[in-house]
Amino acid sequence: MAQTETEGPEKARTAEARTAEASRRTGLSRVAGALRSPVTFSVLAGVVIGALFLVGTGADPVTAYGAVISGSLGADGIGSTLSTTTSVLGMALALAIPLRAGLINLGGDGQLVLGGIAAAVTGLYSPLPAPLTVVLALLAGMAAGAGYAALAALCENHLGVPLLVSSLLLSYPASSLASYLVRYPLKEPGSSLPQTRQLPDGVALPAFGDTTVTVGLLLIVAAAAAYWFADSRTAVGYEIRMTGLNSRFAAYAGVERKGLTLRLMAVSGSLAGLVGAIGVLSFPYRFLDGALTAPGYTWTGLTAALLAAAGPLGTVLASFFFAVLEVGGLSMERTTEVPRELTQVLQAIVIVFLAARLTFPDKWLRRFRRKEAV
Repeated sequence: MAQTETEGPEKARTAEARTAEASRRTGLSRVAGALRSPVTFSVLAGVVIGALFLVGTGADPVTAYGAVISGSLGADGIGSTLSTTTSVLGMALALAIPLRAGLINLGGDGQLVLGGIAAAVTGLYSPLPAPLTVVLALLAGMAAGAGYAALAALCENHLGVPLLVSSLLLSYPASSLASYLVRYPLKEPGSSLPQTRQLPDGVALPAFGDTTVTVGLLLIVAAAAAYWFADSRTAVGYEIRMTGLNSRFAAYAGVERKGLTLRLMAVSGSLAGLVGAIGVLSFPYRFLDGALTAPGYTWTGLTAALLAAAGPLGTVLASFFFAVLEVGGLSMERTTEVPRELTQVLQAIVIVFLAARLTFPDKWLRRFRRKEAV
């Protein structure tokens, strides 16, 4: 009887030990899987090679990288980082959505500036009260971007022009049209700069305190959440993923390619137009020729989308990573006198390694597993 009473606790302890061991092995498998990811290897390789560049210039890598972190995430830099994240993440989402289906939209600049100029015109001439004018300007920017992106899709569907080519080439007339409008009919009287008049009082997105971060960040985060939900919880998201993985199989299963291309490009363009509208409705509250495209948000967003393989959560993290690099690069330049262009070199290195699909060698992972087993 006593033996039976002692067997129960011993079996329970054995079961608990087995559960703990299984959990530990599962954790190790996840860590090993993360290490084998080309994304992890690409980022770490970029950091290491960037450190070698810093050593070659005579700078201290630890000091330089510390300046990047403190300059972008410190009290003085977090506002600029979040403002930059708004634009980078918005463009990354705009380009990731069609990329998820294997479609490449290179017309982000054109859709961005058309969204911006549409928002500026709406804000300047709308007779509605200021809050309604802000909403109308955002919708106008999204509509302009969506329509122009849909035009690129129609060129592929009905004229046989590849989407990559049509979207890229359509950017140039859009940028030229916006430039003409702010230099002539919409130009601010008496100004030497190619810009529109400042938007009326109240026609602006609310800002958080004294920072440059506006409600636009919340709009972009909401768009990212909607993308995640649609991608992982809806049949449309499944169709998009399957089309990206194997377009022939998706077509055989009944996915209509032309209609899907048109819809995805319209959504993509609407997000790019939204980013342009947010830029105009934020400081300096006007459309300034080149101000939306000069920072290169389209290409940084495309880089983030490629790094994350167009996954929703990965796109958010990659966008924030590149925003930190962009803002922190300025602090690094002030602190170490290393040109901030080095951060662009880091982005290029990450993409090169990612394109090569390199991973950690298996022998390194086996060594890691042996150490953890001990």
